[in-house]
Amino acid sequence: MNNKILVELEIPIIERNFDLNIPVNKKVGTIKRLIEEELVELTERAYVISEATNFYSKDTGDIYEVNKTVRDTDLKNGSRIILI
Repeated sequence: MNNKILVELEIPIIERNFDLNIPVNKKVGTIKRLIEEELVELTERAYVISEATNFYSKDTGDIYEVNKTVRDTDLKNGSRIILI
């Protein structure tokens, strides 16, 4: 069953890249919140969660809408996204 996809996430503010398996049935905003909460822990609270950050396609520059499920976007295995 295809319920997760593997994406490459780049986070320029901390100069790190991650390969992540994300569920296709969750909203982009939920995935963003979970990732940001983990970044706060990984950076010992140096990363600050912000409503102004978004996921962008590294290839097209398009913003991923937080209210859409991953399944309803163009994200697929191997997609490259940036958190800015």
